[in-house]
Amino acid sequence: MERLTLSFFIFILFLSPFAESGSIGVNYGRIANNLPSAVKVVKLLKTHGLQRVKVYDTDPAVLRALSGSGIKVTVDLPNELLFAAAKRLTFAYTWVEKNVAAYYPSTEIEAIAVGNEVFVDPHNTTSFLVPAMKNIHQALVKHNLHSAIKVSSPIALSALQNSYPSSAGSFRPELVEPVFRPMLEFLRQTGSYLMVNAYPFFAYESNSDVISLDYALFRENPGVVDSGSGYRYFNLFDAQIDAVFAAMSALKYDDIKMVVTETGWPSKGDENEIGASVANAAAYNGNLIRRILSGGGTPLRPKADLTVYLFALFNENKKNGPTSERNYGLFYPNEERVYDIPFTTEELKDYHDKPSPAPATGGDGQTGSGSGDGGVSKSQTGNTWCVASGEAGKEKLQAGLDYACGEGGADCRPIQPSATCYNPNTLQAHASYAFNSYYQKNARKIGTCYFGGAAYVVTQPPKFGSCEFPTGY
Repeated sequence: MERLTLSFFIFILFLSPFAESGSIGVNYGRIANNLPSAVKVVKLLKTHGLQRVKVYDTDPAVLRALSGSGIKVTVDLPNELLFAAAKRLTFAYTWVEKNVAAYYPSTEIEAIAVGNEVFVDPHNTTSFLVPAMKNIHQALVKHNLHSAIKVSSPIALSALQNSYPSSAGSFRPELVEPVFRPMLEFLRQTGSYLMVNAYPFFAYESNSDVISLDYALFRENPGVVDSGSGYRYFNLFDAQIDAVFAAMSALKYDDIKMVVTETGWPSKGDENEIGASVANAAAYNGNLIRRILSGGGTPLRPKADLTVYLFALFNENKKNGPTSERNYGLFYPNEERVYDIPFTTEELKDYHDKPSPAPATGGDGQTGSGSGDGGVSKSQTGNTWCVASGEAGKEKLQAGLDYACGEGGADCRPIQPSATCYNPNTLQAHASYAFNSYYQKNARKIGTCYFGGAAYVVTQPPKFGSCEFPTGY
């Protein structure tokens, strides 16, 4: 009776909201002369269920409009203020008091981005970054806001010396001691996270002869095997993120979390901007949202549910550079969608990406043609599996196993004595097989890999002895 009650309790938890998944935010850039008012923008965000927004300044009109909205906000201290913030603690005090404390908590500021892609700033402000971050944090301490508001700084992937294969990821040597080691130490000490801007579009655009479009757009593809780790990657986004995780790991900062502060795909570009189109932008962002809201981390960090900010809310007609720069928006300035994609778990239920018109091409490297793995099955929702958490405890695992093999209808025949997946005969291995069977039978719907926190999604085929986990029924 006790086991039955616990199983029912786990079942109720399993049906609860998807607290274990990642979250989606959006960048609200305003380099344009035709955008709606900040008040209208907040209504737009709420209408579409977007609960996080990142801005590139601390415009009073924007921060006032966000007051009382329930939307979490990341604000930015611009690069041109880094010198002052680094050199004068009094400047940091005044800036935080005027631009953060004056609005918090009615405007739910959760983070301050100190600068943006500082290492590629032509004004050479790199040496001021960490001192500025420390002074801004000290100003938060003065206002007793340091526990509620994190301090970090978005880096571009150009800060990496190596990014392929992902397991060989490393930071540029000239940035390690002056910047990255002290910055990561600061993030560790303050409980903050590394902000990263990642754009698979740039990699694809420059290497479309070796990177398959399906791999870049989270579509069905053979995957790419990392020669160092042996992991197989099924999308370029995960590979880029893991290159940063590997770079942090090389410096012994495996415990630092990550937030992807920018990622996106342009809906229009110049003739030489290969891949820039409405269809590809819709596929990238739609499939990315499904990937994030479905939960699960990366091959290197399987439990690292990510918060990801899409770039950008609007097309911005005053931005410089190629045509793509003015066409990353999810919405036109008149608030109409550029393309139709889901933003919430509810909308994901009816979301179906249109497959590519032709099979992906490409040879070695990032395309990963020729899987060579005996035919791992693929599906329209990507290659994911559900496994049991070794940290969940025996009672949760047993209750989840009982439910999956009982009311849940999982195929548990392979884990019976003498069957193909009975060995290894451990609770975690058996629960993993049962959880995955339930997850696959339910078409990998969001929330079907939870079991009261006893399970999580992975993007690599689970390995328990010689047992093979199916990816579909």
